[in-house]
Amino acid sequence: MASLLNDINDYKASFNKKASQEKKRLFAQAIKELEESGVAQGLHVGDPVPDFTLPDVTGKSISLSEVLAKGPVILTFYRGGWCPYCNLELRAYQRVLPEIKESGAQLIAISPQTPDASLSTKEKDELEFLVLSDEGGKVAQQFDVVFKMQDYLIDLYKQSGMDIPAYNGDETWDLPKPATFVIDQQRNIIFTHVDSDYRNRTEPSEVIKIVKSL
Repeated sequence: MASLLNDINDYKASFNKKASQEKKRLFAQAIKELEESGVAQGLHVGDPVPDFTLPDVTGKSISLSEVLAKGPVILTFYRGGWCPYCNLELRAYQRVLPEIKESGAQLIAISPQTPDASLSTKEKDELEFLVLSDEGGKVAQQFDVVFKMQDYLIDLYKQSGMDIPAYNGDETWDLPKPATFVIDQQRNIIFTHVDSDYRNRTEPSEVIKIVKSL
């Protein structure tokens, strides 16, 4: 089975061949500035998790507490269906979904996209796990993973025809850092990975090992 890391490295190689030096420089600068800012570090291992309720792609309200009643939760925040690295991660989780279910865990993916945009992501990637919409990023803020995109990066996205506010239903250009949390049934965090570099993701197989150790 293909690994997420291999998929990401393949995409990086393709991007580096096609992208201009200026575009690569600006993306690297944005990552460095975000890391140095110290914002959006995420909740830590041992922290209690606030309960939340968000709509799924059909508009049905789903609460964390009701999902935790079935088993520990793997919670992943992704930027949106427009992000190629997020799509690679979501597909990687879909590949190992049977193993996640066998471990007794539940999988939730959250983005600031509207339910309609989330539905498009779920259908495009043929996702069979919960995909929830955190419009306005309120839950992402509770998990301390939200940051404001730099103005020059916004301009770059606009020049590329990327209308992120259209996906999110607002005008803020705020995004969550890609983040993964494993939450036990007592609502405590037992694993966390939050990275300022949106290209860095946790391998799903490593997350499954953590869940199985519970």
